[in-house]
Amino acid sequence: MRLRKKWWARPEMETSFFVITEPEKCKGKWKDKFGNNNSIYLELGCGRGKFLCEQALNNKNINYIGIDLKDEVLVYALRKVKENRIENVRIVPMNIVNVEKIFSENEIERIYINFCNPWPKRRQKKRRLTHTVFLNMYKKFLKSGSQIWFKTDDRGLFEESQGYFIESGYKIEYLTYDLHNSGFDENVVTEYEEKFVQFGMKIMFFIAELVRNR
Repeated sequence: MRLRKKWWARPEMETSFFVITEPEKCKGKWKDKFGNNNSIYLELGCGRGKFLCEQALNNKNINYIGIDLKDEVLVYALRKVKENRIENVRIVPMNIVNVEKIFSENEIERIYINFCNPWPKRRQKKRRLTHTVFLNMYKKFLKSGSQIWFKTDDRGLFEESQGYFIESGYKIEYLTYDLHNSGFDENVVTEYEEKFVQFGMKIMFFIAELVRNR
C-alpha cells in the first residue's frame, strides 16, 4: 500500500532528540548517543514503533535503535516514544541497504527482523533482509554470539531464510512454525502480527546466533 506523503513529518522528526538524521556520524559512537554502556539492539523495519517501544519499556537496561525508510510511519513511532517517555530508544530514518555505514565492529548485540518484504520473485531475492547479502553485512557490526530474531507469515521466505542463515555462519537455536502456540513467552506482538493472528494465520519464528565470522 502506497503511503500518502506527510510533509509535516520530517520537520517534526528533525526537532526531536530521539531521531538521528545523520547516523553516519554516530558510527562507533552510539553508546555516547544513549549516554551509557548498555547493550544495543536493532530493529530493521520498525514501522510505527509498537514492537520497538514495548521492547524498550520492558527492558530499560537495553538501548534500542529502530530503522525504517518512511517518515510517514516513523513519525508515529516517535510520538509513541515521546508519549511514553522512553529514554532508551533512537529512531533512524534511512534505507536499510546502507546499515553497515552507520555501525562499527561489535557495536550491535541483537537484530530483530519482523515481517520483512518476502520479495518472492527469483530476481528480487537478494533484497530480502534475511538473504546472505544482508547477513554477511550484519556480521560486520554484530558481536560474536549475537542473535537475530526473525518473524514472518510467509512460509517460502521462512524456509529459504533458514538456508541463508546456515550458509552465512549462523546457527539456528530456536525455530517454530506456530509461534503463538509454541509456548515461547518472550514474544512482543507487532502491528502486522495482530492482524495476521486475527485472520487465523500462523506466525513463523526463529532465533539464529552468529557463531563465526567469515
